[in-house]
Amino acid sequence: MRALSTQSRYPPLLLLAVGLLPAALGCTVASGDSDGTRSMVERLRAITERTDPGRNPFMNTGRVALLEAALTKQGGTAPPPLLLEYAAQLLNAGRTGDAIAQLDRIEEMMRARRLGPRSQPWVDLRLRQAVANLRRAEDENCVEHHNARSCLFPIKAAGVHMRPRGSQAAVAILTELLEWNPDDLRARWLLNIAAMTLGDWPDKVPPRWLLAPEPFQSDDDIKPFPDIAGDLGVDVDDLAGGSIVEDFDGDGYLDIMASAMGLRSQLRYFRNNTDGTFSERTSEAGLVGETGGLNIVQTDYDNDGAPDVLVLRGAWMGAAGRYPNSLLRNNGDGTFIDVTEEAGLLSFHPTQTAAWFDADGDGWLDLFIGNESTDGDPHPCELYRNNGDGTFSETAESAGVAVVAFVKGVTSGDYDNDGRPDLYLSIRGMPNRLYHNDGAAGREGSAGRRMTGGAIAAAGAGAGAGAGAVHFTDVARAAGVTEPLVSFPTWFWDYDNDGWEDLFVSGYLMESIGDLTADILGMPHQAELPRLYHNNHDGTFEDVTRAARLGRLLLAMGSNYGDLDNDGWLDFYVGTGNPDLGTLLPDRAFRNAGGRFFQDVTTSGGFGHLQKGHGVSFADLDNDGDQDIYHVVGGAVEADHFRNALFENPGHGNHWVAIRVVGVASNRAGIGARIRVVVETPEGERSIYKTVRSGGSFGASPLRQEIGLGAASRILRLEIAWPATGRTQVVRDLEMDRHYVVREGEDRAVPTPLRSFRLGGTAHNGGA
Repeated sequence: MRALSTQSRYPPLLLLAVGLLPAALGCTVASGDSDGTRSMVERLRAITERTDPGRNPFMNTGRVALLEAALTKQGGTAPPPLLLEYAAQLLNAGRTGDAIAQLDRIEEMMRARRLGPRSQPWVDLRLRQAVANLRRAEDENCVEHHNARSCLFPIKAAGVHMRPRGSQAAVAILTELLEWNPDDLRARWLLNIAAMTLGDWPDKVPPRWLLAPEPFQSDDDIKPFPDIAGDLGVDVDDLAGGSIVEDFDGDGYLDIMASAMGLRSQLRYFRNNTDGTFSERTSEAGLVGETGGLNIVQTDYDNDGAPDVLVLRGAWMGAAGRYPNSLLRNNGDGTFIDVTEEAGLLSFHPTQTAAWFDADGDGWLDLFIGNESTDGDPHPCELYRNNGDGTFSETAESAGVAVVAFVKGVTSGDYDNDGRPDLYLSIRGMPNRLYHNDGAAGREGSAGRRMTGGAIAAAGAGAGAGAGAVHFTDVARAAGVTEPLVSFPTWFWDYDNDGWEDLFVSGYLMESIGDLTADILGMPHQAELPRLYHNNHDGTFEDVTRAARLGRLLLAMGSNYGDLDNDGWLDFYVGTGNPDLGTLLPDRAFRNAGGRFFQDVTTSGGFGHLQKGHGVSFADLDNDGDQDIYHVVGGAVEADHFRNALFENPGHGNHWVAIRVVGVASNRAGIGARIRVVVETPEGERSIYKTVRSGGSFGASPLRQEIGLGAASRILRLEIAWPATGRTQVVRDLEMDRHYVVREGEDRAVPTPLRSFRLGGTAHNGGA
């Protein structure tokens, strides 16, 4: 399938109206500046100021100005498509009242021209008017009078709108559309949403158009996770972005970092005060001016023990997305310096996805960046080999991974247990790629470790022997993991605890919100579904999506996995949406039922956010042993900002253990280390597996591994297979419900005394 271009998603009506196509954006690179942060801040500012709104689909205020100039030039002869584009850009720019007025004027023009009320142009116009009025309802309620229940599906109690005019107008329009065409699934979904906001669902929705509550009921009771972000002051109100929860200042307590993709959106850093509160430390951390970035991911590229940060920029912007990424070096105290140019990572490609992994087994973390290529604008993917001296060398072409495609997700994992980390690329509009790590030049055989009989066993020489240039081979077709053909977030994980890495990749294609209605009603649709691939232990995978009860429309963006109830089985949370303001579908959460299938627990947990879902981090922010969820919320167009959420875990009574690994021969952060916890339960011995990484491809959980133990009575042993040596370390005498640090090569775990506390310190005000 041909790669989908940005232009296919954003028709060039504006460019045609203006009558020009600007020259390609050039970038002047500053050099010799000892202050890398100052250089990057100036570089970002200069690129943004030079960017033509006609080339960037998300510079909506600028696009409105260009359209107004074009409309003035054309006087009263502007064609209807241009007028509709003007209304759309007004809405996307946040001028909701002006957009509604413009759409009403177009309606008057259509009536004057006697266009049939059931013609397709008329139906499309009325649907636009309904969406605009729903946006007014969101502005006047969920944004201006926000509370913890705002936009949580199904909307009820404190989430019901106090100012009803927007939803009332939308209900009138949608009712009209459904009376003309009862089979309009777009109007049916939006009518039910509008009725919820008015407190009229389900009782006052006409039965023939009602979407009954039963399909939305959870398969299991996970208990409510209240959104307490507002109580803690971490509810950043901005556009789509990434999230990291990590201990950035070395005090043992988890901090929060959040980005947003707006060209002037500030990267934000919140320090954990260790008493249930957070303080914003963006300025003190040296981050002011570090703007943009749809995704962020942590690492420790220089092996100094302080988590560094990679900011990824330019995604979805096509030729206008030639922004540099940023590598932010942590000084060890929660302050950062931009070392992108110094490290040799300065390049200009649109991207939002990257993976840190030790490709060559030398104990230093390498970096793969998945770039977005569109028709006529190629941006090959990059593989940067860590030179071990604070710099990197780009080696993608020689390694066989200079992929030219619209890459939306990348994850690293050792799927064949040969001791070498492999790569999986999720690609929009083309078959996905699974790159097998063939090893360093001159290496023979399968160095490293293999999982055999459910145990981690040492396998001779280590994976780091003979480290050097590596090569990768695409084996996706033979492995059976090329689909979905339009996909987005992805991750390796061992969801069934058999010691082998499985693979999840979500679809990202939906014709309209009507596809969701069809999916709920069991009707056919053309939307792309996710894939869950089970590892067959022989280099191939089996598609078990439907057997695992995941054959559902998700339209996933930011998402990640963790353990909602500490039962030792990995669950996941999916942020949903696309740039269209009318794409109002709930985020989803799924509980792992013993490695056999997944249960939808969205409504039980209170996770069904209707606003656009991006970076997701599972993390025990209050050190009480269970994982909370920090979630970056907001869309891509200027109007589609929203407050981030922090869903607090209510607790489920199961045991846990938290392990922070420290590499010596392996990379200091232990990324790629394979963990096996063997516990005793009433049913006998049980093994629980985790790999040290930040989780999915969009949102980053801490590298400290928080592992649920379920109903275990004691920990028998902990096994860690280290990525550079392949050796397996066995540690005993661990207690449950404790935090530990395990250093490579030492046979004991060091307990870490961390205080637990109540987040916010007072009763939460999340509403009824």
